[in-house]
Amino acid sequence: MSATRFWTSSTFFFLLSLTLTFLFPLAFSNSEGDALYTLRRSFSDPDNVLQSWDPTLVNPCTWFHITCNQDNRVTRVDLGNSNLSGHLVPELGRLEHLQYLELYKNNIHGTIPNELGNLKSLISLDLYNNNITGRIPVSLGKLKSLVFLRLNDNRLNGPIPRELTGVTSLKVVDVSNNDLCGTIPTSGPFEHIPLNNFENNPRMEGPELLGLASYDTNCT
Repeated sequence: MSATRFWTSSTFFFLLSLTLTFLFPLAFSNSEGDALYTLRRSFSDPDNVLQSWDPTLVNPCTWFHITCNQDNRVTRVDLGNSNLSGHLVPELGRLEHLQYLELYKNNIHGTIPNELGNLKSLISLDLYNNNITGRIPVSLGKLKSLVFLRLNDNRLNGPIPRELTGVTSLKVVDVSNNDLCGTIPTSGPFEHIPLNNFENNPRMEGPELLGLASYDTNCT
């Protein structure tokens, strides 16, 4: 009798372990799929680029323009130059393994969600050549793996967040052709960013002179 109970208990825990092994990746995939489908719903897509983004599928890794790792976690969203219009959604902050967010050369408007600062694995944020307004979120300073930050050719305003000077991984920053103000950071990774990556911001002053100029000059 005890042997039977032992076998039954062992079988139960084995089956439970097996079930959780399969269900947890599916749960993550469903959460990420929900976030991406929310993005799809916020976009107008005249060329049907997002036609494969079917919310009834268990895994968004089968969708076009989405790349996943071996654990079925989303690592890339490649929708550059796709004739999309609409706005970004805060749900994108749920894609915690995302490394590349490529949405350049579309007609995206509205602001950059603060929740993008939750994308701790992000390497590249390419939102250039859109119609994005508002400020560069301070939360982007939390992206300690970020290498490429290209926000040029939008309608962004406000100062460049000084929190970005602490992102030591940054190699490329381009915020030219916006309506930014204040001074250009010169510390941290900004020491090596060419000045032409800040040009055509009519209200922006020159490089920051530490101790002599307030970085939010002309930002009122």
